[in-house]
Amino acid sequence: MADRFLTTHVGSLPRANDLLDQIIAREEGKPVDDAALAVRIEQAVAYVVGKQAAAGIDIINDGEQSKPSYATYIKDRLTGFGGSGTSYVFQDIEDFPGVKQRIFGDEGRKHRKTPACNAPITVKDMDAVALDAANLNAAISAHPGRRAFMSAASPGVTALFFRNDFYATDEDYVMALAEGLRHEYEAIVGAGIMLQVDCPDLAMGRHTQFRELDLNGFRAKMELNIAALNHATRNIAPEQMRMHLCWGNYPGPHHCDVPLQDIVDLVWKARPHAIQFEAANPRHAHEFAVFETVKLPDGKKLIPGVVECQSPYIEHPGLIAQRIARYAHLVGRDNVQAGIDCGFSIHAGSGGVDPDVVWAKMAAMAEGARIASAQFWP
Repeated sequence: MADRFLTTHVGSLPRANDLLDQIIAREEGKPVDDAALAVRIEQAVAYVVGKQAAAGIDIINDGEQSKPSYATYIKDRLTGFGGSGTSYVFQDIEDFPGVKQRIFGDEGRKHRKTPACNAPITVKDMDAVALDAANLNAAISAHPGRRAFMSAASPGVTALFFRNDFYATDEDYVMALAEGLRHEYEAIVGAGIMLQVDCPDLAMGRHTQFRELDLNGFRAKMELNIAALNHATRNIAPEQMRMHLCWGNYPGPHHCDVPLQDIVDLVWKARPHAIQFEAANPRHAHEFAVFETVKLPDGKKLIPGVVECQSPYIEHPGLIAQRIARYAHLVGRDNVQAGIDCGFSIHAGSGGVDPDVVWAKMAAMAEGARIASAQFWP
């Protein structure tokens, strides 16, 4: 059991410009020197692991340096994707056309490839996840005392990005994705790394993919996606994985975000033992109050975001300590870790926070966790 508040984050971190150029070229189908790119990714992982360790982060990752996006990378690891491109609508930004134009002009989103599913889902490439795990384990070995996590797309968010043009029902599709993704999840855990499953479908899905449904209809879709997640992780102990609940990492108004209060009872049904969620940004910072009336189930832990990922402000460590303390008072100190709302570059080329500010925000979080720890472990 920890004797302090541990720190972590969600996943994606800024990529160097030369690496971005190669990843985007690969996405665009242009010739890329695969051997040179593999070496560059290995170097990039070692760099971001070192920066996280230097900032004082306890549970660190590879920054998703090899991936074009936190979700769309899976098209290269499973078969079945090759149909026409898919797009979806953010209900909140439809009210603000200027915001919509700016968001979809983002470099990362502009190069994102989202073909539809038009054939059976099967495993195509297990070497990619094995290489990701090897790069992370090699890099973290230089920083004793740090623990590793690796993020992977959930079945539900994969279905959100890649339209189903093949399977008879949504249930057939998401369960096929679950079986395909199971192999990636098990490979990550088999390499001794904590699995993080990214699940924006369970929150952002409300105002994108399922925006036409009422709340009860959305909750039914949540139950299906959670069943798929549980199927995909059935061979993994809950303590070896965590999940990220996300309302969408984009600089929009977010006034259509589904309240945590309306979905948290279903979130508990997912097998991962820890829930990482947005709790620092202005739309969700108030939701610590949910846990004044909602009891944390036995065996579950919270990783609230105590730092924003969209803002260039470097949060004051005192504020971060206050945010950590709020949750610790409500659910117990041993059930809380400190996290960040979402990633800093969820699609290669996206993200408006300068890399040096990213590391400074992480260092501020580590200092805030030290302040809060001194209060709870005097």
